Amino acid sequence: MRLATEAGLGAELALPHQTRATPRRIAVDPTLPASSRDPRAIDRSARSWPASIAFLAPILPPGVLSRAVETAQRQGVTPACVLLAEGAISEEAFYRALARACGAFFVDRQLRLAPGSHHPHAIHAGAAPLATRQGHRLLHAPQGPDLERFLRLAASAASAPLLVTTPTLLMESVRSAARDDELFRISGALGAHNPALSAATPLPPRLVIGLQAFGVALVFALATAPNILWLIASLFVSGMFLSGIVLRGFAAFASCKPERRARPLRDVELPVYTIVAALHREANVAAKFIAALDALDYPRAKLDILLVLEESDAETRAALSALDLPARYRIIVAPEGQPRTKPRALNAALPLARGALLTIYDAEDEPEPDQLRLAAARFALAPKRVACLQGRLVIDNIGDGWLARLFAIEYAGLFDVLNPGLAFLRLPIALGGTSNHFRTAILRRVGGWDAWNVTEDADLGLRLSRFGWRVEALASATHEEAPARLAAWLGQRRRWMKGWMQTLAVHFREPGRFIAELGALRAGAAAALMVSVVLGPLVGPLFLVTTAYDVFSGAFYPETAGQTALAALWALVASSGVVSTLAMLTLGMQRRGLVGLWPWIPLFPVYYALISWVAWRALFEWFSEPFHWEKTAHGLARTSRRNGRRFG
Repeated sequence: MRLATEAGLGAELALPHQTRATPRRIAVDPTLPASSRDPRAIDRSARSWPASIAFLAPILPPGVLSRAVETAQRQGVTPACVLLAEGAISEEAFYRALARACGAFFVDRQLRLAPGSHHPHAIHAGAAPLATRQGHRLLHAPQGPDLERFLRLAASAASAPLLVTTPTLLMESVRSAARDDELFRISGALGAHNPALSAATPLPPRLVIGLQAFGVALVFALATAPNILWLIASLFVSGMFLSGIVLRGFAAFASCKPERRARPLRDVELPVYTIVAALHREANVAAKFIAALDALDYPRAKLDILLVLEESDAETRAALSALDLPARYRIIVAPEGQPRTKPRALNAALPLARGALLTIYDAEDEPEPDQLRLAAARFALAPKRVACLQGRLVIDNIGDGWLARLFAIEYAGLFDVLNPGLAFLRLPIALGGTSNHFRTAILRRVGGWDAWNVTEDADLGLRLSRFGWRVEALASATHEEAPARLAAWLGQRRRWMKGWMQTLAVHFREPGRFIAELGALRAGAAAALMVSVVLGPLVGPLFLVTTAYDVFSGAFYPETAGQTALAALWALVASSGVVSTLAMLTLGMQRRGLVGLWPWIPLFPVYYALISWVAWRALFEWFSEPFHWEKTAHGLARTSRRNGRRFG
């Protein structure tokens, strides 16, 4: 009767009968030395291993199992996690051996699950209900501590055989069953739970009416009192520029305080760390990126690496498959849907993260090997209100031309001066797009990323501050590739400028709530930061050119006290703006070791003029294609400063 039941189950699931193994039967790997293939010797040695790996004695050499046990004790994980994470055995071979040892059916393909297979809880639990004619059965893929519990369950199971599959197949089955829920979660969850904080939510009607009325008033004022309008606009723009200049000055001064170094953690103290990378059309850099991740100095059994691909990106998936990645890597396929953005892909991975800490990397990133250890130590020392650490992004391909060099100088000023200074002052920070290290639970609590915002990093930095969390700087570099071609640079900057406009509109749509959540001082600092970033490129050149024309043409001579005050104000804004910008850039160059690039500083007016042109294009695109993601191509660098190489 039992044999008939087992055969019927195998036929119902379309499984070959040989996947149902007899308990305690040993299939010896013929590639092992003859001395290791004696079943009696294997039985004796298996008794000396922990139950979670004893069933691997027929297929893995004793030395491999011994090293796994020693490493597991040192790191505070299970030996099975070590074997899988370090690639000593493939995921499929491990779970086939587990099924063989338990006399279970091994399921080697994705199956349709029964209702109730909740995503992502079933994936984390390592079991999901499977509907059969005999009723609901559990499909198992136990991991970590759950593995020994499963072995005890298998030993006590006296009737129906258990079903075993790999965690990858279980994950794919659960995600297919929960497709509609997942589509909502990755695209619209933030907007559903907190509409005012999502770029997908239209502006409130009263705000739209107010803006329209303001536009009509501007046109009327321009027609009837242009001089008064110019005076009011000059005062407003000057005030915003001065607030941004003062903010940069305080941040530059505060950034001089050395960062506190945390005590390094022992391997057993380190938490599981999730790395998420959204890869879209990155087949040409996949191998280099995986090499950079493999170089990280962190226990591999405590790494949870999620590579998120689009459903249509067969090239990148093929490139990753060719690398034969170990089990610490998981490939997540974001289902088709809108918007096609990086934050949407990140949201697809967030529910599956196993780590207490989580970081984001881009496909061209090469983080310093000890970055995760430094971040984990900082989080262990930091107050619980610290939700995020921002690493320092460094441009590596400075030999690729003037654009890459100016980009490198700009990044040095931003990530080595401005962000550390703002963090020390506990002011809101617009995060960079990569090397953000989070406490995973807090990231989930604030809603993850806004899938509809094309600068999800800046938005998330402000949202964390609004919820009362702090962002600090991390003195660890991640080397990146800057666009060296003008067309690629313009496309990337257009997306950034559009996203900053989105972020400004989202967080200032309810000014009263914004001030109440942040407090007047921090809200003012956030306003100065974001408004100057958006308003500066849009109107700054207009005011500078107009003023310069009036001065050099002789059309502007202060005749009244008001005109004299206005001229003095503009002189103050222009001079202090130049001084503060140069101070921040040169300080960043010194800290990043880029002082040899000082001859390129005179090109910054051209650089900022290009940003101004891009800002106006971004403004029009914000209305025509607000959620279009301008993809930046990677893998085009010809030089590497860090490695002293020139390619091609």
